[in-house]
Amino acid sequence: MNDNNNPSDRQGKIELIASQRLGVNGELYKVVDFLNKNLKGYRLMFGLTKKEDKMVISVYEVE
Repeated sequence: MNDNNNPSDRQGKIELIASQRLGVNGELYKVVDFLNKNLKGYRLMFGLTKKEDKMVISVYEVE
């Protein structure tokens, strides 16, 4: 059996570069999706979370 098929082995490190708290915007997820699709080749990943009455956008570098 080949253990190289474990997804956790294929994933690289993810390092938080920056994050910013913003007011709630229902379409901010579209911006994050756009950035993830278009900047994947630059080893960048964007995340979005909602905490109480704020949204947090995060930028990560992916190895």
